[in-house]
Amino acid sequence: MKEGFNVNMRLHHRLSSWPLRTSRGERRTLGFTLLELMIVMTIIAILIGIAAIRYDKVVQHSKEAVLKTDLRTIRDAIDNYTLDKQAAPQSVDDLQQAGYLRSVPIDPMTNAKDWVPQFDSVVLSPDQTTTGMVDVHSNSPRVSLEGTPYNEW
Repeated sequence: MKEGFNVNMRLHHRLSSWPLRTSRGERRTLGFTLLELMIVMTIIAILIGIAAIRYDKVVQHSKEAVLKTDLRTIRDAIDNYTLDKQAAPQSVDDLQQAGYLRSVPIDPMTNAKDWVPQFDSVVLSPDQTTTGMVDVHSNSPRVSLEGTPYNEW
């Protein structure tokens, strides 16, 4: 028991005496060398770089999810407008003015309300009188994480 106490006291004495004296009487202070600090800073920089890359992918994935939801909402509004009014809308703004959309969503890839409408002469019902917008796409030329362009979704 006494041996363990002596070891603890010597360790405590050694750690508590900040400036140490070597066997030749030179003073040596406890601390980190420049090399040790550089290694730690390099490791921290690498970890921050990895985290930044993962963060960018998470942000892009969330924007893609918002784009898919917005496209589904606008497409449902186009179909409902066409079936209710027996005429296809001529623009995305028509959907908002008729109350099928609260507001025109912002394209998360371009940060603007610049949706690209697709027009066709297809009718959804025999009673439909005019043709018009049948689909909508993003205006972004960028490519998704899956490898497909956003303007083809």
